[in-house]
Amino acid sequence: MKGYVLAAGEGIRMRPLTANIPKPLLPVAGRPFLEHNIEALKDAGIRDIIMLVGWRAQRIREHFGDGKEFGVRIEYLEQEERLGTAHAIGLVKNMVDSPFFCLYGDVVLTKDSVKGLVEHHRKVKGSVMALTTVDDPKRYGVIAVRDGVITDISEKPEVPETNTVNAGAYILDPVVFDAIAETKKSPRGEYEITDAFRLMMAKSHLYAYLVKGEWIDVARPWDLLEANRILMEGLGADIQGEISDKVTVIGNIQVGKGTRVLPGSYIVGPAIIGEGCEIGPNAYIRPSTSIGDDCKVGNAVEVKNSIIMSDTKVPHLSYVGDSVIGERCNLGAGTKVANLRLDEREVQVIIDGRRTGSGRRKLGVIMGDDVKTGINATIDVGAVIGEGTMVGMGAVVRGTVAPRSRIF
Repeated sequence: MKGYVLAAGEGIRMRPLTANIPKPLLPVAGRPFLEHNIEALKDAGIRDIIMLVGWRAQRIREHFGDGKEFGVRIEYLEQEERLGTAHAIGLVKNMVDSPFFCLYGDVVLTKDSVKGLVEHHRKVKGSVMALTTVDDPKRYGVIAVRDGVITDISEKPEVPETNTVNAGAYILDPVVFDAIAETKKSPRGEYEITDAFRLMMAKSHLYAYLVKGEWIDVARPWDLLEANRILMEGLGADIQGEISDKVTVIGNIQVGKGTRVLPGSYIVGPAIIGEGCEIGPNAYIRPSTSIGDDCKVGNAVEVKNSIIMSDTKVPHLSYVGDSVIGERCNLGAGTKVANLRLDEREVQVIIDGRRTGSGRRKLGVIMGDDVKTGINATIDVGAVIGEGTMVGMGAVVRGTVAPRSRIF
């Protein structure tokens, strides 16, 4: 069975994190999150993978190459026009002649879920859609099931009849291509996979498989934090760097080559620290933190449940909690990130000029690449700071800040 990974999207809703980095290469649990899905496919016995690319395709090609480094074989398709998911799936028609595993590039499935879907396909011997349950089904395709067969699909209904939704993974028989060929453009000018499935369901069964493990749709920047938590569960210890005997480590952590953890530091796993980093002295790294390569987390800095990307420096006397920090950022001494509202209610975020709920009680900052803050800068809960912004000493940042802004 071949795998087909849809990774062509521009990731507009993930800005500012995707201003320079294609969404599939955003780091989660120490490496690009698409790597985790490739590994899950490989563990399920799927080693021939076709990857659909588009936005910044060359960076994805350069990272994954022919797949040999990851124990798989990768071929590439390029989607020049974004004409909907049915169009994207239809592009692979001439490269598969048997059932294939189709996975959206922005969902995270556990290895057990991928294996379970493959095993269920072998049992039912027909096309299968992976399903999951969510608290807010209005954002997804809501699925009706009877006797293990999908009977109806409602795309983002105002009043969902169930909380069971499309999990963004399928095993599809080639008959799907006939349905896609019959699919008409929707009012928004795209070929919708929901319409294609309805046509297919009129002629053959589309079976349902409820995933057993955790699932997350990485649709918004703060979703990376939940994906990070899920993928770090059960983390094994792997120490390749140098840790002082005056460092306290609780739980499992991973430390890359060339990294030094200096005296007085206190690390609680699961935590991942990349290569060539300097941690401490007296740094406090709390659970579910992932730090990229060539980073510095210095004296009296506390980092909690956050993703810090490569080449970023948090040198001293700062706090970063429940945040995603881009590449090549530098936080001046005493920079503090607030991550909890005083009333402890859901953190609101302003995206595209509209206030939206994050679904999180704790959320710090989403910071793009190449941001610099001066000493004693303060960043409010749910702030979004565009790439290349400079924040002066003592300045307060709230809401959403446009790229390359100057705040003094």
